[in-house]
Amino acid sequence: MFSATVLTIHPMKRFFLSLALPLLILSTACAVTAEPASQESTVPVPVSVTKVYDQEIPVLNEIVGTLQAAERAAIAAKITGVITQMPVVLGSMVKKGDLLAVISVEEISARLHVAEAQLAQAKRNLDREQNLFRKNAATQETVKTMNELYAIALAKNHEAQTMQGYTTIIAPFDGVVTRKNVNNGDLATPGAVLLHMENNQELQVATAVPESLILQIRTGDILSVEVPAAAVTVEGTVTEIAPAADPNSRTTPVILDLPFTPRLRTGQFARVLLPGKEKKALLVPTTALVSSGQMDRVFVVEKKRASLRLVRTGMNHNGMVEILTGLNPGETVITTNNQLLVDGQNLLIMP
Repeated sequence: MFSATVLTIHPMKRFFLSLALPLLILSTACAVTAEPASQESTVPVPVSVTKVYDQEIPVLNEIVGTLQAAERAAIAAKITGVITQMPVVLGSMVKKGDLLAVISVEEISARLHVAEAQLAQAKRNLDREQNLFRKNAATQETVKTMNELYAIALAKNHEAQTMQGYTTIIAPFDGVVTRKNVNNGDLATPGAVLLHMENNQELQVATAVPESLILQIRTGDILSVEVPAAAVTVEGTVTEIAPAADPNSRTTPVILDLPFTPRLRTGQFARVLLPGKEKKALLVPTTALVSSGQMDRVFVVEKKRASLRLVRTGMNHNGMVEILTGLNPGETVITTNNQLLVDGQNLLIMP
């Protein structure tokens, strides 16, 4: 006969055993899954590197400005009357001398007819007296009087023709209609602006330079101008500098001429870059930055391994970016093949 031995486990020991078994299984699974990651981190990644040092770079001061047309005009009426013709619309391209509007004024037309008739009458009277004077049938005083009456009639006729010219408004230069305030049938009054014109081929930047920077620029200087809305950067020439500063804002108005650029429009926001004194800055190539959301990262070589650094960046300068915090001079940063690197990755430094 075989005898069986029965193993009795205390209830408390059974409880601890039930807790230890799952933990043992979990730790075994983690060890299995972690093994491939450690193997990957040991595979060297070929990278290019560069050392970073403090460098002298110029400081650029940004000043806001607004694009405007170098040649612009607010076309207004000089007389009172009803607009009978207005062949232009908003955005119409016009040439110098093109018709913009016609104002109907019957009183001016009537005055012109009277002036022309008086001029013709004065001319006939002068011719008659001159003929009689040559025949000794009129006095020199009479001829002089007729000559003066003719001059008065000529001046009145010229005045009437000038007033008649005010009824026809023409374009003062080549440009585009940027604003239109009236239409056919509206009443025009002296001084009331009918429309605005701009020469969109010649643009300027109007800006206000702080008094601390105004002594650094001169007429004829070339400054960089950025227009973010059009993604355009052009070189502007300083053409006007106001001789006096605004006492309220402590700034001086400055005008820069810009070269013709099709994507630019008047009224757009612009930034004018003024060079300042040079400063020392820690620069790295832009390829060394690895962006992750709103954070910028850089990988530094430490003992042939990649070391992750969080950095704060400043201005860009000729393909380089300024590092404000996160790096020290003399450190070696990775510039290529760094987008998929992880902290502690083995590296193969390429020459």
